[in-house]
This record gives sequence, C-alpha cells and structure tokens, in this order.
Amino acid sequence: MKKNSLKWTACALAVAVGFTGTGIEVKATGNVGSVLPSAGIEFSLQDEEKTTSLSSLKEESDKEATEMDETEGGQENAQDEALQVAGITVGSAQLGGFSDLASTSEKISKERVREIVDTVVFSEGYTRDLKEAAGSGLSEEEESFKNLVIAKVNDYVNVRSIPSEEGEIVGKLYNKSVGSFIEEEDGWYKISSGSVEGYVKGEYCVTGDAAVDYAKEVGTRIATVTTTTLKVREQPGLEETVLGLVPIEDELIVTEEMDGWVKVNIEEGDGYVSMDYVTLSTEFVKAESIAEEKARLAKEEEARKAAQAAARKKTAENKAAGSKSESGGKTYANPTGSSGADVVQFAKQFVGNPYVYGGTSLTNGADCSGFVMSVYKNFGVNLPHSSAADRNVGAAVNGLENAQPGDIICYSGHVGIYAGNGQIVHASTSRTGIIVSSATYRSILSIRRIL
Repeated sequence: MKKNSLKWTACALAVAVGFTGTGIEVKATGNVGSVLPSAGIEFSLQDEEKTTSLSSLKEESDKEATEMDETEGGQENAQDEALQVAGITVGSAQLGGFSDLASTSEKISKERVREIVDTVVFSEGYTRDLKEAAGSGLSEEEESFKNLVIAKVNDYVNVRSIPSEEGEIVGKLYNKSVGSFIEEEDGWYKISSGSVEGYVKGEYCVTGDAAVDYAKEVGTRIATVTTTTLKVREQPGLEETVLGLVPIEDELIVTEEMDGWVKVNIEEGDGYVSMDYVTLSTEFVKAESIAEEKARLAKEEEARKAAQAAARKKTAENKAAGSKSESGGKTYANPTGSSGADVVQFAKQFVGNPYVYGGTSLTNGADCSGFVMSVYKNFGVNLPHSSAADRNVGAAVNGLENAQPGDIICYSGHVGIYAGNGQIVHASTSRTGIIVSSATYRSILSIRRIL
C-alpha cells in the first residue's frame, strides 16, 4: 500500500507539472534546496482554491519512506528521481545546477513538460508515458493552427458561395494562403479569410492536425517590438554588442527561437532580441475577393500606363521648372509630376546623404521609414513614420515582378522605394547612408502601391 502511495505521489507530481498550461501556475521561490537540490527551488501548484507545494508532497513521501522496511528501501531512490527532474524550464530560466537564481515566478514551458512526462522514473524502474494525461503538449498558438484551412495547390483554389462547383466564385485562396475553418459539408470546407467567406473543396486544402506543421512552414513568424527603442544585439545576452536599433511597433522576421531570445533579421544583418521586449505571432496570406482582384488588376494597369507616360516625359525640363525644396547646402528640384517614376527621380537626388535613426530630413539624415515618408510628403502623400505601418498603406502588389517604380518595398524592420529594374532607393544604415541597392538583397514581406 505504501509502495503504491509513493509511486502515485511521484506520478501526481509529474501530472501536476504537465498541466501547468491549463491555468495552473507553477511558482518558484528560492528557499528550498531540499526539494530540488540541484536548483535550490521550491515549487508550488496553485489554483483558485488551494496551493499544494512540492515540499508537502515530499514530506508525505519522506514519512512513508521512513516507515518502510529495509526490503523496500529502494523506493527512496524513485522518490528522489521524481523530485529531482533536472533542467525544468521556468519561462526563460533553466532550473537545475544554476545557483544564481534567487527567485522566479513563471510558467513551465510546454516543451519541457513534454520531456518531463516522457521520462519520469518510478519505483519499479520503468518509464510511464504521461502524454495523454498532460495533454497534446502543443502551445496555445499551435492548437489554434488546427482550426486553419490551408490551400495546397499549384496556383489557387476557388472560394464559392455554396458547397458545390455550381456555386458562384466569390474569391480565391492562393497556394499556401490560409482561412479559418467554420464547418465541413460534403467534402467542402466553409472558411473565413480576409474579406472572403465561402466554401473551398477539401481535397485541395489541409486542416486539423495536418495543418499544424504546414502552418509553421507557410506562415511568417513575426516579432513585434513593444518597447520604445529595442536594441538588437550581435549575440543573445544583455551585455553583447548592439547591432542596431528598432523603434516600437516595428515588426521583425524571426528566423530562430531560443531560451528567452529570438533571432531576427534587420537592415544591419541577423541579430538577437530579448523576448521580454517583443510579442510573437504568425502571419498568413489570406484569400482575395473577386472585387479585390479586379481593383488590384485595374490599379496595376493604370500604374503601368502612368509609368510608360512618365518615361516619355522630359522629366529634366519639368524639374527645372518646378519649385525648390530642402537645401542643406545643396539645391534640390521638387518634382511637379505625380507618377511613381517621378517619385524615384526625386528620391535618388538624396543618395549619399546620411542615415540617422529617428530622422526625417532628406539632407541632414533620415531613417528608412523617415526617408520614405519625407519623399512622399513632397507629392502630397502622408505616410507613417514606421516600416511596420507602411505594410498596410496603399494597395497590395502581388510579387516583385508586378512592382512599378515608386512602390514601397517592405522588409523585416525596413522599407525602401522601388526604383525599377530590380532596385530600391533607401536609407540603409548609419554606415552606408541613403543608397541604391538590389530589391532582393533580403526577403520581401510586402509591396505596396501608393500612387
């Protein structure tokens, strides 16, 4: 009886740890080397009604262990192994052999929970699989991926008004684009995606468990800055060299996630930011309605004609006749046209001028979004001083092959003006200043048409 009681005490410990993702909080206070000797940490399992500490579990087990006869003395080893699970992760801190941890109060990561429930050793020396008791082990976001419907086709799947090929086409769900599952009917999935709601044929999409891994493949992992000025460091660590600065609400592409830090891509290169100053999310491409598609194609055709007309204009004569703008020791022509080509010609006049974080001066220094904002201001267009916000202005352009001069190209934490012929003009870094470079030197997040 005592033997079984001790075994299930250890089992209860592991299950309680495994259920920390369901609203039970695991607290840690630095006072009890007797509970987790390698960590010096006391844990308590807390819900709304009561708090049960692991030390009380240990005391109960100790009492039973001392009452056992010598033939059952091996139970003490099982107890110690169950209580001394090494390397339990609490938030971003690794507990187990780290004496500098005074106190913390976080939730044990689900990744570590999976390890714990797989490898808890009991008195008979066997490993009990507690995955079923502890749940799937998926994060809340991963669980939500099961409710996605993701197109897996060569081009697109039609979104129809009814679950039938006779239904009206109300939109298109392009390959790797995503909708939210509403219901299934006769092999069709009803979805909501962007401004589109309708039915897609199930055989061309994945959902449920199959969508979890595929969502990670097709989604873009984003870190949104939550502090006024975020320092991006060359290596993970608060004492590491600062690679660059990023303003609040900017969105950075995440290339790797680790304990307490994420690797991101900025204009200066790949660096690391603390998870304490960003929020993580996954972005997906949504469906396009028929009305949105028509509007996009019409705008692209209009822009194409405007670019052709601009190419025939004598831009030099028009600029000479125009008014003058910023000087800063030099004289710059203020263009009077309103085509994308005019925007590019105006922007290129400032190549060689300095990059200044937070700046908006085309002559004395601007950062990437400040440069784009100030260039377009000369054409009567007000844009935000934020590369993240620039991703939502104007109209979307589908791919660089459809981009026109004057479009803005958005990257992770950066933005520039498309100059045509695969190039952009942008305020790059404090080292390079305002330059012209390849538009594909980094992964493009989005392209937006302003004029």
